[in-house]
Amino acid sequence: MRQAYFLLFLLIASCTYTAKITDGATAIDRKQYDVAVPMLQREYKRAKTRTERGQIAMNLGLALRETGRDEDALQWFQTAYDNSVGPEALREKAAALKRLERYDEAIQTYTDLGFEIGSKYEFRKDIRGAELAQEWAEREPAYTVTPSDFNSRQADYAPVLLGDQLVFTSDRQASTGEETFNWTGRGFTDLFVTSAEGTSSVTSFDSGINSADHEGTPTFSADGKEMIFTRCSPPGQREDAYCALYVSERLGEGWSPARKLSFIRPGFNYMHPALSADGKRLFFSAKLDDGWGGYDLYVSDRLEDGNWKEPFLLNRSINTQGNEQFPSFDADTLYFSSDGLEGMGGLDIYRTYLMPNGRYSAPENLRPPVNSGSDDFAYTVVRRQGTGLAATVKGYFSSARPGGSGSDDIYSYEKRTLPPPPKDTTPIAYRNILDVYVVEKILEDPTNPRSRVLGRRPVPNATIIASIGDQSRTVNANEEGKLSLVLVDDQQYNFRAEREEYLAAEGAFSSTDLPQDPRAPEQRYELELELEKIFRNQEIVLNNIYYDFDQSFIRDDAKPTLNRLAETLERNPDIRIEMGSHTDCRGPDPYNQRLSQQRAQAAVDYLVQQGIDVTRLSARGYGETAPIAECICERCSEEQHQENRRTTFRILD
Repeated sequence: MRQAYFLLFLLIASCTYTAKITDGATAIDRKQYDVAVPMLQREYKRAKTRTERGQIAMNLGLALRETGRDEDALQWFQTAYDNSVGPEALREKAAALKRLERYDEAIQTYTDLGFEIGSKYEFRKDIRGAELAQEWAEREPAYTVTPSDFNSRQADYAPVLLGDQLVFTSDRQASTGEETFNWTGRGFTDLFVTSAEGTSSVTSFDSGINSADHEGTPTFSADGKEMIFTRCSPPGQREDAYCALYVSERLGEGWSPARKLSFIRPGFNYMHPALSADGKRLFFSAKLDDGWGGYDLYVSDRLEDGNWKEPFLLNRSINTQGNEQFPSFDADTLYFSSDGLEGMGGLDIYRTYLMPNGRYSAPENLRPPVNSGSDDFAYTVVRRQGTGLAATVKGYFSSARPGGSGSDDIYSYEKRTLPPPPKDTTPIAYRNILDVYVVEKILEDPTNPRSRVLGRRPVPNATIIASIGDQSRTVNANEEGKLSLVLVDDQQYNFRAEREEYLAAEGAFSSTDLPQDPRAPEQRYELELELEKIFRNQEIVLNNIYYDFDQSFIRDDAKPTLNRLAETLERNPDIRIEMGSHTDCRGPDPYNQRLSQQRAQAAVDYLVQQGIDVTRLSARGYGETAPIAECICERCSEEQHQENRRTTFRILD
């Protein structure tokens, strides 16, 4: 699938990458999808039980999906479902059908899924997106789209203009370094150059910029003397295993050594920079702890000394609870990609622009043939020709759509100006409406919090406390778990959802600078508040908590998970919990018991540092006495050992 390293570089303990890969499940766990495919194909032939066949088929479908082979993945997701994997396999099949633009089949599969898990809510956006794609396909397009001649069989994406050249990102065979990126089975990404028309041969960008790491998605100042780009270190170098933004200046025919931007915080992913035309503002995508969900778009203003201010988050008319990425500019128009706004599937490309009132307009979907059922992103304008209704705009964008190389490809477009719609002189009444949904997870086993999550459903009649400043109002959600309200401009809204036998949930929404757009005077937004059912004296596993070998201190990569637990405890002051730590079966029993107790206590101490009353917490090390993966120690896979090596909590009362 797309290789624009959207979510590739989430921190994973380095030890998981140095272990030898001996089976397909471990390869999937290590995100070595290209390595996993042949392993899983062999394992499926040897599988003896229906359960085993189902899990192998599911993993094979995932590996094929991640390596851009949706057509092949379809049959494996169906095979997984036929072998009792459950609704998750059908969900993956439906998503693959949507990416392949087989919308009728996708709608039917999503509809069947809703009946199976007992929630129409879960797939309503997926179905609506497929219906929109069919509606838009019947309208007259403003664009003509053509695959670029300089595409390779590998991933090519994110072209940007530099003078009369086009600089783009690719993992084609000429990329730097001899190592293989096992996610894709190809090289690491570098920057490459061709002519703005895409008619000349492709050459590598500056050798001082391209390295053995991933480089890509650059942006250039108007005079071509400054470049800001993304560099990602490969997993295995734990302290650097994130994407960050770097700057370099033109030096003669080359570029200066790259420097990381000053506002980059360790432990987070930053990518896809875009400079405004005057070079005074830098837009980029990042997944930070103050975001609205997924990756969001941020802005930083340049200081007089050339450095950058602390970034701020763009408003909720642009950022969603999904992913917003790949910003680019054409004068005052901002293009970006999102999978959280109403669209056709995957990432769609949207445009917004600054209106006379200083606000960005409501994002507009570019529709087909620019957008497709798969990921579409990195839109750039190269040149304009003509004026008025005779004007055309030419440029490029990137897509993982069917019919390409099987990975990301670059497409050229030509856009002609369509006649404007008739003017409406009716006075405009602007309304921004927020729909707050209270939802809960649907568990495969409703009595077991560790069981598989099948989806989400509304929680009817939950209590919602809505606060604006120092004023608050308590209301009940309706039978659909929904509360709708008309927003007051430039306000911060805070919500708390409660229901008996559930942990309270909180969320916030800002109406600052929402559009007042004559083209779309009414805008609707959504906020989900997810309640967690209280399971007393049942173990709940905390994901993404790792410890260094033979150590018990809390690593930086474990802190976000523990911070979220601290927030849950703050919202629910009446509960007490036990923090538990478990080891795998390797090592002497006394050693495992002692180490697990130290690790559980370290987690408790960290929560106390976050302001949680120590009387609400207890620590217990279980050593290797309570494994959850059923296997003989000498025969346990690395995945099973990892499953047993866990940090947990349980609600005591």
